[in-house]
Amino acid sequence: MINYYRKIDNRIVEIDGPQEDCWINAYPPFEPDQLSQLAEAIHVPYDYLSDSIDINERSRYEEDDGVRLIVINTPIENFDVKMTDTEADYVTIPIGIILTESMIVTLSSAQNPVLEWFVHNVIKNLQPNERHRFVLRILEKNTAYFLHYLNEINKRRYLIEKELYHSSRNQELSRLLNIQKSLVYFATNLRANELLMMKLKRGNYLQFSENEEDADTLDDIIIDNSQALEMSNVYANILNGTMDAFASIISNNLNLVMRRLTSITVILMIPTLIASLYGMNVRLPFAERPGAFFMVLLLSGLISLMLFFVFRARRWF
Repeated sequence: MINYYRKIDNRIVEIDGPQEDCWINAYPPFEPDQLSQLAEAIHVPYDYLSDSIDINERSRYEEDDGVRLIVINTPIENFDVKMTDTEADYVTIPIGIILTESMIVTLSSAQNPVLEWFVHNVIKNLQPNERHRFVLRILEKNTAYFLHYLNEINKRRYLIEKELYHSSRNQELSRLLNIQKSLVYFATNLRANELLMMKLKRGNYLQFSENEEDADTLDDIIIDNSQALEMSNVYANILNGTMDAFASIISNNLNLVMRRLTSITVILMIPTLIASLYGMNVRLPFAERPGAFFMVLLLSGLISLMLFFVFRARRWF
């Protein structure tokens, strides 16, 4: 789907096709050859468009004949993104930002909250020809969503841990593993985004240094991104420690169960042994006495009770 936006009389208007100083936002599904037709219409390399919807594309930037491409990775909830990891709660997908002399183009492999929020909020306060500020606002909101989802991940982790204290089931451990996968996605792509923004700053790729306010905003975004990266690493370390601890607890509980079952087996073995001996077809002690049966039962019970107290003293129960 390809949408075209332009600001007319201080209002955002959706238009039918590309015009000067417009914003083009595209995401699947696409008609056959729609991307190639778009590339030809706005005079940008086709690989800029195709790379932007490749879910495995890394964060980077490049320039070709005055057309600039910036690719960043953004977080999304993993509900309907069939082409990525189906188990992780959150995954990351690339956003391609293409800057030409007269317009800005954004592409992604799925709908994402960053561009959706951008459509309904930020664009109202920006002119389409302020393309470097478009990029700045996208970077800013992208980092904000990383922080938001990291807080959500931490809340989920805490709730699952509370459930594990009462019931160590595979379901909860599997959910923790899914959260761990999300943190791996986040840490990897936050690091890549940080390197990208540092390169943009050092190379003055978008002329941020010409405006002190924009330069300060970019510095703040880099700091927030570093904070998100640190949070993802901390949460990942906490989660690793938690899973190791619960694995040890589960193993210890299994050992306790096996020890109790072994103790019970030993206790029950004594009556079984005595009953087996007295079940033989030979002459046995007390065989001629009238109360022999009850004497054997009493002997078996006393020995089993003695073993029970011995095991209890050793805390095997």
